[in-house]
Order: sequence, then C-alpha cells, then structure tokens
Amino acid sequence: MSKKIQVTVWNEFWHEQHQDNIKAVYPEGIHQVIANHLQKQPDMEVRTATLYDPEHGLPDEVIERTDVLIWWSHLKHGEVPDDLVDKMYRRVIAGMGTIFLHSSAGSKLFKRLMGTAGGHKWREAHEKERLWVLKTGHPIVDGVPEYFELPEEEMYGEYWDIPEPDELILASWFEGGEIFRSGITYTRGRGRLFYFRPGHEEYPSYYNGNVLKIIENATRWTAPLASPPDVTSGNVRSIEPIDGFVRDGRGNRVE
Repeated sequence: MSKKIQVTVWNEFWHEQHQDNIKAVYPEGIHQVIANHLQKQPDMEVRTATLYDPEHGLPDEVIERTDVLIWWSHLKHGEVPDDLVDKMYRRVIAGMGTIFLHSSAGSKLFKRLMGTAGGHKWREAHEKERLWVLKTGHPIVDGVPEYFELPEEEMYGEYWDIPEPDELILASWFEGGEIFRSGITYTRGRGRLFYFRPGHEEYPSYYNGNVLKIIENATRWTAPLASPPDVTSGNVRSIEPIDGFVRDGRGNRVE
C-alpha cells in the first residue's frame, strides 16, 4: 500500500474566535472545513494546526513529517515567529509542498518564497467572482468546469507584485471589473507551491465544491513525488585519480 500524503492544514484562527459573523460561517474554523473534505480522501492523512496551539501547532516533528502544508492567515502574519518561518522555508526547499490560500499571500513564508513585497489591489464589496480555468488538463483543475462563480467574495486586483509564475492555472474576474491571477504555481528548490485566491473569511467559499476540489487536487500535485536522492555536499574526495592518485577532500592521497 502506498504511503498516504501527510497533510497539515494551518489556520490563523483569529477571526472565527473573535468575530461573531465569521464564527457563524465557520464555527469550527476555516481549517476544519478544509480538513473535513481532505480527510475523506483515502490517500491522505490530515491534521490541523492553528496560531494559538502550543508551538503554533508546528513543532519540529510535525514540520518534518508534513508532505503538504496548507496555509491560511490574515491579520496575524507578524505573530508567526521568524525561527518557525526559517524551519518551514528549509522544508519547502527540501521538498515539502505548500498551498497558500487567499490572504496568506501576505504571510512571512509566502513573501520569503517570492522574494517580493507582494502588494495588490483589494476591495470588500460583496461582489461576484468568476474563476476561469486557463490551463485545461492540468491536474490541479481536473474535474473542474471551464469556469465557476462565487456569489460574494473580496476583490483582489492586478498589478500583483510577484515573480512570473511557473504556470498560470486560473484567473478571476470580479463584478467591479478587475482581474487577478488566482491560481498559480512555483517550484522552490525541490518543493512545489500553489497559490489559490478565494477564501475571504466573511464568505462560505470553502464550502464550494469546486474550491474544495482544487485544493484536493493541489494537495496531490504539490506532494513530493519521491524521496530526494542522497546527494553529498561539502568537501569530498576525488572520483577520478589526480596525478595518479585518488585524493581526499584536503588533497591528501588515498591509498
């Protein structure tokens, strides 16, 4: 039996505890709605974590065994410790998949992986969002129609200060006229990354079947394909003889 994908769904979990209108939409938290869907997938083992858990839900052993980290954050980006960001960054470079949702584009980890400030236009006006699939046949949009609509969402608009994506999978049009690159991929080191725009906390977007299907597909797509090869780094002995002798890392003859 194949090893299950080890998924950690991380949520800031501030709004749902402090704002009654948000709690009414996500009484158990955004993280739990996403986890409830992924836990139904036979190839996934899912845990949740929040900013307010001990060690922010991400002790070393959890980070090390996570294949795919799904991240939602908004108001409390600055409360994620820098040393935790360092650990997650190293895991991404080593091969951990990451999925950044909605306002997590402002998170420390996302901005570090992008290397830019990441600013964009935004507006909260309860407007319709229409998401278009631009890369038909990509695994992330498998089973998703040509387009689908969310009746109310927060608008994100271009220009967005990010590096050119590896792939542009989805784009959004908003009722007020703006467009946005709403589904994009990157590779950082050995790690695959997917950013997915919908998910403002006021709206029930994470109950939408197409939104959940894209997150499910992206979890499989970002998961490490295999264990990375054991590649030696640092000071090494020669492979071929030098002056007739194999040499160690300091240039000494090896008999």
